[in-house]
Amino acid sequence: MSIKAILTDIEGTTSAVSFVFDVLFPYAAKHLPDFVRQNATRADVAEQLDAVRRDSNEPQADVERVVEILLSWIAEDRKATPLKALQGMVWEQGYQAGQLKGHVYPDAVDALKRWHQAGYQLFVYSSGSIQAQKLIFGCSEAGDLTPLFSGYFDTTSGPKREAQSYRNIQQAMRVEAEDILFLSDIVEELDAAQSAGLKTCGLAREGGELEGHVTVDSFTGIEPEAF
Repeated sequence: MSIKAILTDIEGTTSAVSFVFDVLFPYAAKHLPDFVRQNATRADVAEQLDAVRRDSNEPQADVERVVEILLSWIAEDRKATPLKALQGMVWEQGYQAGQLKGHVYPDAVDALKRWHQAGYQLFVYSSGSIQAQKLIFGCSEAGDLTPLFSGYFDTTSGPKREAQSYRNIQQAMRVEAEDILFLSDIVEELDAAQSAGLKTCGLAREGGELEGHVTVDSFTGIEPEAF
């Protein structure tokens, strides 16, 4: 087989967009302010708060101002790495308390298990932090799916719509570009991956076509050996 590894997006691909926007984001927006206030001196939290100050060019911002900035970033769905890291910490508490369960489509669960058993290496690349990715799959409605995956990548590898990000990931995976199949519901991400030499498959769960890429409406229609 030519494909040796499968790199998948989460939002809109393995998991419903609505889970992120209707469940995770509101949960973070509600709980993040108190989490930041209560944990501002914790080393890993303080590090991210300093990153918020740097990214917003407000080095003197106090904790309340940082909370304001974070809430504004949530409202505009900004892909800011410190926000993603802090959201992940808040979600971790929610998952551990049983208030959150990760949504993964049943067809994705079945396919991921089948591919893992068949010997494909499985990786994740999402704009959500690596911690958030592990929580979705580790505390999913289908149980702990993390043993299926060999690695995770987030925006620290680069923006998802830039070809260089996929080159960085390919080097980290130590698999030839043409032996990697990338799955996403966003045509610009698929274009970027294709430019880096990866094989691509688009997910259009509501139907339609992601132009320039093989397109399916569920994981059931993906046969890695066909690429």
